[in-house]
Amino acid sequence: MDWLTDEKIPLGRWIETFVDVLLDHGAWFFDYLSDALEFLIEGVTGLALAMPSLLLVALLAGFAFWLHRSWKLAVAVLLTLLLVINLGYWQNTVQTFTLILFSTLICIVVGVPVGIAAAHRPWLYNAIRPVLDLMQTIPTFVYLIPTMIMFGLGVVPGLISTVIFAIPAPIRLTHLGVSGVPRPLIEAGEAFGATRRQLLWKVELPHAMPTIMAGVTQCIMLSLSMVVIAAMVGAPGLGVPVLRALNTVNIAKGFEAGLAIVIVAILLDRICKQRGGGTGQRG
Repeated sequence: MDWLTDEKIPLGRWIETFVDVLLDHGAWFFDYLSDALEFLIEGVTGLALAMPSLLLVALLAGFAFWLHRSWKLAVAVLLTLLLVINLGYWQNTVQTFTLILFSTLICIVVGVPVGIAAAHRPWLYNAIRPVLDLMQTIPTFVYLIPTMIMFGLGVVPGLISTVIFAIPAPIRLTHLGVSGVPRPLIEAGEAFGATRRQLLWKVELPHAMPTIMAGVTQCIMLSLSMVVIAAMVGAPGLGVPVLRALNTVNIAKGFEAGLAIVIVAILLDRICKQRGGGTGQRG
């Protein structure tokens, strides 16, 4: 088998050359994007941390009740976030919330339109499907390296890596929801003289909304799963105490920080899943 290994295909060097070309010609763009994102993320985080923690918890619980009219959900938000404050991870939790918020917004703004376009153009979905498979299956540390080189250490490379890992979910589920709209429903809209834009906004998107919201929920969960990995490149949040506990073999600290991550995951999942499920249940 020496003949097969003697002439190695330099895939790694090709990727390295491509990254070097991007840095040589687009360093100004990456610096500008990094500064802008860092300014926005740190601004939102600083604004949230400037508020009294109990007031912010009460506002979040009130928002959950207003959104779903469920007093059980509001009480759960209140008690679990008070537990996070008691454990001493409130600042890390707010930083994690901000990172998830921005990553989810970027994934929605980019992923949902791409999913809609792919649902209307099968050739487009066939073209991007291998890319989506690659983004979801490649080890996250592989693309963590170029993002760190391009954007430096801090919250921005963690955000970009999180977006790369999570964006296939809204694209796939938006494509699934829009392409799964029954044909008779579309024909009924066409019979009433609806244009393509009206069909999209009044027929396809309302029917596909539960599936799209499932994609948003999955995007949030995938973003949260990147918290610890993002901390490896300097992103603040709950991943930082987890890494410190891992380095010092601190079981107590690791369990408490892990519990805070679980609390954030459960709260976000309950809020978004109820909103997306369209069941109309009330507490």
